Amino acid sequence: MINLLDRFFVGRHTGSKDDAKSRLKILLVHDQVDLTPSQMDAMRAEILAVIARYAEIEPTKVDLRLERGDDGVNLVSSVAVRRVNARLAAVGG
Repeated sequence: MINLLDRFFVGRHTGSKDDAKSRLKILLVHDQVDLTPSQMDAMRAEILAVIARYAEIEPTKVDLRLERGDDGVNLVSSVAVRRVNARLAAVGG
């Protein structure tokens, strides 16, 4: 998404070299935490199931990934929410 915004507003295009570098970083982080692709899929499904208990989400607009940070590995997520379930929000869960 950031790349798309950069291209639109700045006209900057990161080349395939940068794309490959980014994909390699993602693979290295996944290897570091020792999760298989199926385990990542299962974790993603469980996280989305919990969020779906409290809000209606847009399943096609979900981004969950692991990134290496200064202090270790971080789970970075962006989940588009259509609406919060008002009944659950009022009760507090």
